[in-house]
Amino acid sequence: MNTDRHGRLTVTLCRDLPDFADLAAEWDALHRRCPTATPFQSHAWLHSWWLSYGVPGRLRVLLARRGGRLIGAAPLMLAHRPMPLLVPMGGAISDFFDILVDGEDTRAAVTALERGLHRAAAHTVVDLREVRPDASAHLLFEAWGGARSSRADSTCMELPAEPVDALIGRMTGSRAQRARAKLRRIDALGIECRTAPVHRVAGAVGTLLRLHELQWLGRGVNPEHLRPRFCAHLVRSTRRMVRDGDASVREFLLDGEVVAADLSFRTARLTGGYLYGADPRLRETKVDVSAMLLREIAREAGGADRGVLSLLRGSEQYKNHWGPVPVVNRRLMLARPGLEPLLRLRETQVDVRDRAAETVRSRFPAARDWRGRLSGLPAAGAAFIGLS
Repeated sequence: MNTDRHGRLTVTLCRDLPDFADLAAEWDALHRRCPTATPFQSHAWLHSWWLSYGVPGRLRVLLARRGGRLIGAAPLMLAHRPMPLLVPMGGAISDFFDILVDGEDTRAAVTALERGLHRAAAHTVVDLREVRPDASAHLLFEAWGGARSSRADSTCMELPAEPVDALIGRMTGSRAQRARAKLRRIDALGIECRTAPVHRVAGAVGTLLRLHELQWLGRGVNPEHLRPRFCAHLVRSTRRMVRDGDASVREFLLDGEVVAADLSFRTARLTGGYLYGADPRLRETKVDVSAMLLREIAREAGGADRGVLSLLRGSEQYKNHWGPVPVVNRRLMLARPGLEPLLRLRETQVDVRDRAAETVRSRFPAARDWRGRLSGLPAAGAAFIGLS
C-alpha cells in the first residue's frame, strides 16, 4: 500500500484467538476513537463471545494500521452454512455490527479494510447484519469495488439521552400523567436501586438470569438465556465492561429482597439496555417494570450526555408509549465481482427466509422473536428497551 507522512499503511488478518486476546489494549483505544462504535464492538464483548461461541479456525479479524498504530478493524468470522460467508463476530446475541475506524484517520482505515476484505473474501460472500444507519460500515460498503446489496434489517427504537422527567415532558397530557403515576407507585412501595461493583458482577448477573427465567416461566423463555455458555459470556464481558465504565448491572430491592435486575451498556454516543429479569410477583403490586428500569437507564444516559438512549431491536407497542423514533438497521452484503452470482443466491435465500418469517408473524401476531419477546404484553411483563 501507499505511504505518506503519517507512516506506512498496512492491513493484516488475525485468525488466532491468542493474537486477538493480545489486542485488548489497542483495540479498546481504537474503540474509544471510533465515533460510531457500539458496545457490541468492544474487545470485552467480542473476546468473551468467542470464548463461549467461537469455532476454532474460523476467526477472521481484519486489522488496519498506519505506522504501527491500529486505525481500523473489522471483527468477522467464517461461516460455512448455508454457503461460505464472512459474518460478524457476536452472533445473534449482539444487537449491532460495525467496523471500527479511527475518527482522525477514517479515510485511510476504510481504504485499508476494503482492500483487506477483498482478499479475505476471495471465496465467500460478506453478509453484515444489524448495521446502524450511521455506522462506519456504510463507508466500507460505498468503497467496495465489487457486487453489493443493501436491505432493511431490524427496526430499533431510540429516545434522546435525557432524564425520565424530560422524556415524560415530551408525552401528551394523559400519557404523561399515567407515566408519572407509575413512577410514584414505585416510589411509594420503597423500591431501591443499587449498582453492582466489579467484584459483585458475577453474583448480580446470576441473579438477573434467575429472575429472567422466573419471569418467563411457563411462557417459553429463550433457551439460550438458560445455557451456561451465555451466563459465562455475560459474566466475563460485563465484569470487564463495568471495570471500564462501559456497563452497569443494577438490582432493585423491595423489603431487602432483589426483585428485579437489569444490564445496560454504553459508549460515548449510545446507551442501551440489554437484558433484565423481574419477579412475577411485582405484577401483583402493580409495578410497571419497564418504567422502573427506564428511569434508571435514562438517568445514566442523560447524566453522561450519551447522545441517544436506544431501545435496541424490536418495535413492540409498549415502547411507543415513550414516543421513540424508529431507526431501521441495514443488512449489507458484499462480494468480489466474480462472485456476484453467489451474492444473488444469498439474496434469494434471505428473501425466502424473510417471507417465511413474515408468514409466521401474520398468522401468529403474538409470536416471539429470537430473543423471546412477546408483542402485546403488558409493560410489567414485557421486554424493556430491547431487553429479552
